[in-house]
Amino acid sequence: MLPVKAEKLSPVYLALSLALFSSNSAYAEQELPEMEKIQVTASALKIHTPMAETPVSVSVVERDDLEIRNVNKLDESFRYTSGVLSSPYGADNDTDWLTVRGFEAATYLDGSRLFKDGFYVWMLEPYGLEQVEILKGPASILYGEAPPGGVVNAVQKKPKLEPAGEVDVQIGNKDTARVAFDVSDEITDDKRFRVVGKFSQADGELNDTENTRYYIAPSLEMDLSEDTTLTLLASAIHDDGTPTNGFFPAIGTQVDDTRGEIDPTTNFGEPDYDVSRRTQVTAGFQLEHIINDTWDFEQNFNYAYNDLLLNSTYIMSTPYWGDPSGDTYARGVTYREGTLQSITLDNRFIGNWSGDRTEQTLLLGLDVQSHQNEGKELDNYAYDIIDPFNFTPGNSDPLDTSDALERRIDKDQLSAYGQYQLVLDDRWIGIVGGRYDYVDTQNEDLTNNKQYDRVDNEFSFNVGLMYRSDFGFTPYVSYAESFEVISTVDQITGELYKPLEGKQTEVGFKYTPDYMDGYFNLAWYNLKQTNALVSTSAQDPDGNWLFGATQTGEMVSQGIEFEAVVQVTDELKVNTAYTYTDSHIDNNDDTGEKRSPMIPRHQASVYLDYQMLPQVRVATGVRYVGSSYDSEDSTVTTETIKVPAYWIWDASVQYDINTRWRAQLTVNNVLDDEYISACNWYCYYGESRSIVGSIKYMW
Repeated sequence: MLPVKAEKLSPVYLALSLALFSSNSAYAEQELPEMEKIQVTASALKIHTPMAETPVSVSVVERDDLEIRNVNKLDESFRYTSGVLSSPYGADNDTDWLTVRGFEAATYLDGSRLFKDGFYVWMLEPYGLEQVEILKGPASILYGEAPPGGVVNAVQKKPKLEPAGEVDVQIGNKDTARVAFDVSDEITDDKRFRVVGKFSQADGELNDTENTRYYIAPSLEMDLSEDTTLTLLASAIHDDGTPTNGFFPAIGTQVDDTRGEIDPTTNFGEPDYDVSRRTQVTAGFQLEHIINDTWDFEQNFNYAYNDLLLNSTYIMSTPYWGDPSGDTYARGVTYREGTLQSITLDNRFIGNWSGDRTEQTLLLGLDVQSHQNEGKELDNYAYDIIDPFNFTPGNSDPLDTSDALERRIDKDQLSAYGQYQLVLDDRWIGIVGGRYDYVDTQNEDLTNNKQYDRVDNEFSFNVGLMYRSDFGFTPYVSYAESFEVISTVDQITGELYKPLEGKQTEVGFKYTPDYMDGYFNLAWYNLKQTNALVSTSAQDPDGNWLFGATQTGEMVSQGIEFEAVVQVTDELKVNTAYTYTDSHIDNNDDTGEKRSPMIPRHQASVYLDYQMLPQVRVATGVRYVGSSYDSEDSTVTTETIKVPAYWIWDASVQYDINTRWRAQLTVNNVLDDEYISACNWYCYYGESRSIVGSIKYMW
């Protein structure tokens, strides 16, 4: 474990001292705040219905949870959520890593897809979010092409009905410094605005890595009439830093080496040359119109722009083949420079009507998406040779990018969808839905004048049934489908990949007891993806070997998820979660089934939020991630590497000095445990201890 330097923490301790010893006497006779009853909804469902009354698994992390846990990356949001594996690749300062039910998740902003391709990914700012939602399992009925594990929907902050504002200043170890503000007010009786902004900088987990961020997000809400509301939304993020390439050889980390252990802070990159510079801009609107007593119309539009410059140097996973001693490793370099642009328009008609025994909801939608990725790319897999136990950066020349390939990828999607929900006798809840998607994908190698085209026509179906009892117990069963379009080229066939197709059956219950404030959710699912990618090799007509992935496989994920949130007393809220995941890959050859790499069988967590005194709130949680395995195809060792389970303890203390000033101290990984989060050819160290103190002024 690395010791924390006292001189870096002194400002934090000063801030906490001010908070603890400057309390206002106004709290002397104040009672504990009254807690609101827990009732959760999610806009990701696209209809206004409580999550307890829909036959799918949904989890929501609200603004209050994001604040008490001091979440600063999207993948930190779901550390205490069932079915989600956060940050399996360790602490990465330029990518959010989330797997849901064993599959990587797609990300949406207020229901609009944030398209990503390769290294062109989106980094959202949690401070600008009101809540984060995760819809588990196939969701193509609502969102079109998407991975089968689930989708993450980030809900932006929007203007409030009452004036409010805050300024938050944070400092901590790893040279962390943040300043944020959030202001909302009225312009006129029918117009409201909100402006959210943040500056942050912090060192990465590896030596000589860091990132600086500038963020601004204005919004304007207008009541065009009694029946119509228009919300204009925009955001801009600029990130500039040195990427943390936490790709470590298994030998010297999880596998013993006679030379010792590789230091978890070792940077095998080139800090003088490596750069991760990203500028993201979004602009759009949300329109809500009440047509009559039965029908509403909603429309979401979003334009997204992402400009990326990436130069990232990394070490290879296995020793250099040309060195018989096995003591040296080759390094590779990835270079990307280009833009990603997306336009999404989702139109929805929502009808609600009722009869003597029924309540009915009909959702009809038309969705249009257009995505374009254009830029330069270059990969060098033999940049130079190094000794990982005796390495000093700065001894290699920068990568020559003059030979970079220019590529353009276009993906256009037109979709029509509908979903019908029926509530019968206030007992039975049934849903059935279908969606048709037309997807046109083009991948063009501009340098070599090669173009690959593919058109896909996909129909997705879902159905679900629930029974609502008198005592809050609601069992359900559901079936859902998904498809995911891949824009890359199969090097073996020379064509674009076919869509990955997912099918899931889910059985569970949702229990919201009358005698207590809280809910209990349990789900069992069986999720299967076909056309899965399988690593392979083949020879072309000239005898040259081709290496890549072909679509002969099947990936199956079966699991159990339990989640409970209970307001035990007015002062104490408890959040518990458990996940069992059996994920395996079948290559449909004589190798048989293989356990999926990185995915643990067991995960569990508990988080306690306790209002100790009117002005003192204490929150603490423990996360358990069970053992996992390296890829069985890995050639690092003859035996598949097993990654041990680990426990992480987090804690926060919040102190209200008075009604306007608040201090908070948040410590993640309190014991500063050193652990491997996962292995997949490479091995990845988890995040070390983070200590952040903050002072917030509110009005």
